[in-house]
Amino acid sequence: MPSPARSRLRLPRGRAADAALASGLFLVVGLGTLRSLIGARGEPWAVTAANWVLIAVACGALYFSSRRPVAAASVAALATAVYYVTSAYDGPLLLAVVVALFLVAAAGRLHAAVVIAALCLIGTALGTIRGNGDVNQVALFMLTGWFVAMITLGGLRHSHLARARETEERAATQERLRIARELHDVVGHHLSLINVQSTAALRRLTKDPAAGADQATEALGAVKDASREALRELRATLGVLREAGEAAPTAPAPGLGRLGELTDAAGAAGLAVTVHRTGDTGPLPVEADLAAYRIVQESLTNVARHARATRADIHLDGDGGRLTVTVTDDGRGPAPDPARTGPPGSGITGMRERARALGGDLTAGPAPGGGFSVRATLPLARTTATEEPRR
Repeated sequence: MPSPARSRLRLPRGRAADAALASGLFLVVGLGTLRSLIGARGEPWAVTAANWVLIAVACGALYFSSRRPVAAASVAALATAVYYVTSAYDGPLLLAVVVALFLVAAAGRLHAAVVIAALCLIGTALGTIRGNGDVNQVALFMLTGWFVAMITLGGLRHSHLARARETEERAATQERLRIARELHDVVGHHLSLINVQSTAALRRLTKDPAAGADQATEALGAVKDASREALRELRATLGVLREAGEAAPTAPAPGLGRLGELTDAAGAAGLAVTVHRTGDTGPLPVEADLAAYRIVQESLTNVARHARATRADIHLDGDGGRLTVTVTDDGRGPAPDPARTGPPGSGITGMRERARALGGDLTAGPAPGGGFSVRATLPLARTTATEEPRR
C-alpha cells in the first residue's frame, strides 16, 4: 500500500513549472477567445491568425518568467497591448499581464513591476479617453485594483521566501557552530593527552634511557590510542559535511556509555580518575548524554592541561528528571578562568553553553577542599528550553 507521502500530488518545479504555467494560461485564454474562431466574422481571418500568434507570444513569454521576469512581463504586456488594439474580439489575455506582474514582484523587482503596471494603465486610460467603448472608468479602476493586488501579493511572496532563506542560513550557521564545538572537544581532548604522554615519554627517555624504556613504550602506546580515537571521532563529526552520495558516518554519538574510555585515557596520562554514580543515571536522552560526555571530556582536558593534578572525581547523580555532573580535582595549578570569553565550544564557556542549550546550567570554580570543581545540571526532558539544531 503506498504511503501518504508517495501518493501525495507533487507539483512541477523549475522548467516544468514554467511550462505548466505558460500552457495552462494559454489554455484558459484560448477557451475565452474561441468565439473569434466560430460564428459570424468580425475581422479578416489573417487578423485573427495574427492575434492568436500574439496570444501565444504573451502566454509563452511566461515560460521565461523565472529566469527573466522583467523581460517576460514586458513582452507579455506589449503583445497584450497590440492584441487589444488590433482584435475585434475581446478576451481574457490580460490575465497574462496580471500573472506576469505577480511573478516580477515575487522575484523582488517591485520597481519594475510598478513601472510595467503604470505603463499598462496609462495606455488603457489613453484608449478610454479616445473613445474605446470596451473599457470605461469603472473597468479602469478595477484593473488598477487587480494590478495593485498582484504586485502586493508578489511582494509578500518575495518577503516570505527571503525570511525562509534567512531562517535556513541561520540554522546552517548554528549547525556550523555545533560542529565547531564538537571539533574543539574532540581535538582538544585527545591532543592534550597526546601532549602529556609524549612529554612524559621524552622526559623518561632523557633522564634514564635504559630504565625508562618500558614506561616510554607504554606512554607512546597511549599516544597511538589517543591519536586513533581522535581520528575516529573527527571522521564521525565531519560526516555531517559530506557531499551527497558519500558514505555516511557509522559511529554513534559519544555518551556516558563511553566514559570508561575517558578515564582510561586520563589514567594513562597519570591522572587517577574515579567515577561515582548515584540515583538514576540512564538511559539518557541523546542530547543530554552527549552534553554530559563532552562536559566530562572538557573538564578532564582542562585538568590535564592546567591543574597539575594527580586525581579527579566524577560524580553522576540522576533523579529521573535531571542529571547532575560534577568533576573535581586536587590540582595545584591555575584553573581556567570561568569568565573567559571566546568562540562557542571553548573551555568553560563552551561547557556552560552546552548545559544552557538543554535548559540547564553550569558552574565552575575553586573547590572548598582545594582544587577545582565543575558542576553541571542537565534537565532530561525531551523538550528543552532551547534546542541545538541537530541532523
